[in-house]
Amino acid sequence: MATRGSTSTRFAQFKLVLLGESAVGKSSLVLRFVKDQFDDYRESTIGAAFLTQTIALDDATTVKFEIWDTAGQERYKSLAPMYYRNANCAVVVYDITAPASLDKAKAWVKELQRQANENIVIALAGNKLDLAADGPKQTSRRAIETADAEAYAREAGLLFFETSAKTAENVKELFTAIAKKLPLDQQGPRGIRGAQGAGPRGVNLNRTNETQQGCNC
Repeated sequence: MATRGSTSTRFAQFKLVLLGESAVGKSSLVLRFVKDQFDDYRESTIGAAFLTQTIALDDATTVKFEIWDTAGQERYKSLAPMYYRNANCAVVVYDITAPASLDKAKAWVKELQRQANENIVIALAGNKLDLAADGPKQTSRRAIETADAEAYAREAGLLFFETSAKTAENVKELFTAIAKKLPLDQQGPRGIRGAQGAGPRGVNLNRTNETQQGCNC
């Protein structure tokens, strides 16, 4: 475990990867989490993009996420192992208005459980929750029931949240829950390397507003 300042202050770094079908809103979730921003129209991610963000769990504990936001297009699928290799945690995203995206998410979960770090913390995120709201100007577009996805997540041993990158609902809560699930007290050199280890190059989205992003909320 890495420390800064006094011996009572804990500062831990973890590698996090986002996976899911194209256009489910992976990049928008990350942008909301890192910069508290949302754009209605974003270009698809090419390969992967890299960002960082920290969370203060309490006065004595800070977690830094080194985030790899992967492209969802099928032609980039073979590159995914380079990004989830040695990852400490993963967010697998689906679109609550697109049933096929949950099937794809389940396939990613199986792949992670089979090939990634055996102690990886996996969260399932049903994105675009804002499209589930009924109102005078909008009819719910929900196609995947919360209970069904939640039951699958429970059976698979996953954290589960429904989120909206557009409204920011449950975005911070999602990443905070992951941080709390990580083994902060047991983190050793291997965990640090998992966060800092060499990986493929990506676009560092912390440095510019002109980013290569996945589309939609």
